[in-house]
Amino acid sequence: MLAWLNPAMAAPVLVVDFGSQVTQLIARRVREAGVYCEIVPYNKAEAALAAAPPKAIILSGGPASVMEEGAPRAPQAVFDAGVPVLGICYGEMAMAEQLGGKVEGGHHREFGRSDIVIEKLSPLLAGLGGIGAREPVWMNHGDKIVAMPPGFAVVATSEHSPYAVIADEKRKLYGIQFHPEVVHTPRGAEMYKNFVLGIAGIKPEWNMHAFREAEIAKIRAQVGKGKVICGLSGGVDSSVAAVLIHEAVGDQLTCIFVDTGLMRAGEADEVVSLFRGHYNIPLIHADAAELFLERLGGVSDPEKKRKIIGATFIDVFDREAHKIGGAEFLAQGTLYPDVIESVSATGGPSVTIKSHHNVGGLPERMKLKLVEPLRELFKDEVRALGRELGLPESFVGRHPFPGPGLAIRVPGEITREKLEILRKADTVYLDEIRKAGLYDKIWQAFAVLLPVRTVGVMGDGRTYDYVLALRAVTSSDGMTADYYPFEHAFLARVSTRIVNEVRGINRVVYDVTSKPPGTIEWE
Repeated sequence: MLAWLNPAMAAPVLVVDFGSQVTQLIARRVREAGVYCEIVPYNKAEAALAAAPPKAIILSGGPASVMEEGAPRAPQAVFDAGVPVLGICYGEMAMAEQLGGKVEGGHHREFGRSDIVIEKLSPLLAGLGGIGAREPVWMNHGDKIVAMPPGFAVVATSEHSPYAVIADEKRKLYGIQFHPEVVHTPRGAEMYKNFVLGIAGIKPEWNMHAFREAEIAKIRAQVGKGKVICGLSGGVDSSVAAVLIHEAVGDQLTCIFVDTGLMRAGEADEVVSLFRGHYNIPLIHADAAELFLERLGGVSDPEKKRKIIGATFIDVFDREAHKIGGAEFLAQGTLYPDVIESVSATGGPSVTIKSHHNVGGLPERMKLKLVEPLRELFKDEVRALGRELGLPESFVGRHPFPGPGLAIRVPGEITREKLEILRKADTVYLDEIRKAGLYDKIWQAFAVLLPVRTVGVMGDGRTYDYVLALRAVTSSDGMTADYYPFEHAFLARVSTRIVNEVRGINRVVYDVTSKPPGTIEWE
């Protein structure tokens, strides 16, 4: 059995999290190299190492300064484990300081693009060029190493970092001042491959075919002959989870699709058709649109809307689940980022941003055991698994859609009229994107009905209608994003169609806001 398939064995690579906004990207880069890894908060790392030693350790970046009182430290067990260790940004600083080097603040800060110059050959930078070669990277630090620990040598420098890459090749300890996990470091993925495959010598055994087979066996062992219910939203995560579980236990699974009335045009029918028709999975379609509208009536605060939607979903799901009878297990499409955020040692925005999610299960009164087959996966891995399972590309490649649906794309009070206006406009927008062949080039695109009305003239009459904002972002991972640079002709075409075809809108604007690192969703 492959090591990562055995729950009693350690993940080959352990990422110790010091609170960086992009720690999850480190894990993704390692997995892209075909190696399974897990993230653990720095204050739980010692216990994780004692329970199951990994084959390599990566220390993440973080917002703190090693010079601050009480700043996070790596457990000494990390350096005593006898396995390769790679420190990234704060992780490099912590390593240097803990092993006898010196770090100071108040020096020239480096934030943004920079170049490193290779000063010494090292397996960590294999394939990136010889001595004197330059490589673009992304810096993000305020402190600076001014003296290396004993046994270390300089591998690369930058204009303001004499210790941009350092290494103790004998002990296989490495430090990198920049962030190789972000797309702004073009060849950063090669550095992670060099570390986990070359230096640590780990076999690349992590792939979706192996995961599928292993997870099916795990689900069968957990569920036995018991009944499973699954909350199906129509999104990628719950759809993939449902198909995987159905492949494992067949008609022991019943899906409950809570139709909130807040989905995009035609999506509820697509969900029912796919799961009842194509997969023949037992499905309860609970049409609760009127209930959701009633409870959202008069509510403008976005956080209250999220909480109302989450609570109402639970009420409807609970009601329908009781009709099934005898269910012992609850299936959820929980992903690895959800798990990480729920146990984060350093806090962060996830509590507020993900308040409409239900990571960890439904209320205890349901007394159901959780089945979470996707909890080890990132979003792109879920899509890969969906393709492995044969799900239609229209589902697998669908742009992310938030749990609260259109409710958070109508700032202010929700009404049936506003939802219908937005639904029609969003349909036109996505239709034009598809016609232009751009859908798969864009990570996420959607319309927002702004709580603003403007005076306009259409034909011979004056109008007083809503302003619609269009958003489209590009991303390789959903962690950071930038606006999609539509050509003017496209924006003119889609705006004209929306104003002509959708009553209630007389002005269209395009949002060119970027998405900062670490934001969970783009809403």
